[in-house]
Amino acid sequence: MAIVKSITIVGGGSAGWLTAAIIAAAHKHRVETGSLKITLCESPNIPNIGVGEGTWPTMPNTLQQIGISESEFIQRCDVSFKQGSKFVGWGQDDGQGFYYNPFDLPHGFAEGLSVEYWHHNKLTDSLANVFSAQQSICELNKAPKLITHPEYAHALTYGYHLNAGAFVELLKEHSLNKLGVKHILANVEHVELATNGEISQLQLDNGATLSADLFIDCTGFKRLLIAQALQVDFSPLKSCLFADTALATQVDYASTNDPIKSYTQSTAQTAGWVWDIGLPSRRGVGHVFSSDFQTDDAAEQALVKYIQNTGGQPANCNIRKISFTAGHMKKFWHNNCVAVGLSAGFLEPLEASALVLIELSAAKIAEVLPATTEVMHIAENRFNQTFKYHWQTAVDFLKLHYLMSARTDEFWRENRNSETVSPHLQALLNLWKHSVPKMLDFPAKNELFHAASYQFVLYGHNYKSELLFELPEHEKAYVQQIIQHNKQRIAQLTSALPSNRELINNIKKYGLSRA
Repeated sequence: MAIVKSITIVGGGSAGWLTAAIIAAAHKHRVETGSLKITLCESPNIPNIGVGEGTWPTMPNTLQQIGISESEFIQRCDVSFKQGSKFVGWGQDDGQGFYYNPFDLPHGFAEGLSVEYWHHNKLTDSLANVFSAQQSICELNKAPKLITHPEYAHALTYGYHLNAGAFVELLKEHSLNKLGVKHILANVEHVELATNGEISQLQLDNGATLSADLFIDCTGFKRLLIAQALQVDFSPLKSCLFADTALATQVDYASTNDPIKSYTQSTAQTAGWVWDIGLPSRRGVGHVFSSDFQTDDAAEQALVKYIQNTGGQPANCNIRKISFTAGHMKKFWHNNCVAVGLSAGFLEPLEASALVLIELSAAKIAEVLPATTEVMHIAENRFNQTFKYHWQTAVDFLKLHYLMSARTDEFWRENRNSETVSPHLQALLNLWKHSVPKMLDFPAKNELFHAASYQFVLYGHNYKSELLFELPEHEKAYVQQIIQHNKQRIAQLTSALPSNRELINNIKKYGLSRA
């Protein structure tokens, strides 16, 4: 019987260090007593791509579980609060109009009662504004909590915008100093396989060898272990998700007192969209597009125009190009190797799914980590089953944003081609012709996207569900109470909450109390 007592993570960055921290924290007793050794080996000369500057509302809980102070995180990583996403101009060619996908889950969303009432009564205000306080709060650039709230407590659900490079440094420091993770700076020159197809050891360029019971591939698009060594195939998804290029830059504020957005803004363009993320020190702006429908020059011109129109100075911006292929590995865990982060796959920046997939992957590895190597295949099967579903639902949810648009550029028209839509998503849309998205439509334990998110996107695009039955009177009365309560909540929070910038400044100055 061979006990699983060592894990080697190859590759640093957000994927490597977040994975190391999550697993080490989950198995803290074993690490402290020496029965589990976690080692991270990273190249000293490979720059990090910087996977995303936006997180999901899962991140506060993750940081709390691994033992990082929220005050320190905010002070060190140029953090601001994110309360959802705002989609501008996705509906029509005129670029007008917007809808929100807020993080706070509205009352009545699980059963679909709120949406059915909204539909039947043909309410003109947006679904998000009728049933959530967050749209109004975001439009005012307000924070989701008070300075008197302890760390990780909140008035409204939130994630973060952050400096990815600074976040990696904090995770590294915390993992090494507080969680017992070992660190090696070296390049992997050769991956040695055993006769059973498992990885036996890594040969490093410093002359050392590195063995482990479980290897985690966080080498990004290089996919050194999962693809190059183990020959696991990649499933491209460009036939469904067309974006393959991002032009990214940083934009200075005109003034140090400029408002910080409480949301990620996604503004539709001819062949893609522009993200706009507000950090305390700067904005992160980028243009995601399909090279099949737009040239690099035209895409850069569109980005420059956007920066100019939003008060930035394009002449001061250094624009870098990132090329990618939407898709994921056919297997994420193979033998004694698991791919996490870009090694597992990448879809596109929309809805900031990159970091949350790292969080979920690391947490799942920690959960199913087998006691012995003899049952490694059971953990492998469980992990692959879970993440095959997660990636498919992520693809479908991102596709939904494009599919619902009525824009008439070729890129958008082709996105509405039924051949580019998965059977799973098409089945859901057929279901929602005479129903609304409900929790029972999404059976997984930890769904990536709640039914509420589908509701906000569908009806943000004015999707028409032909509901055949009226709500009974007692349910109508219940929803009317929800609407009134939300109006009161908006008024109370508008009065009480500080601006995003004011709260961040105060946290940097005073910190938050520990819960």
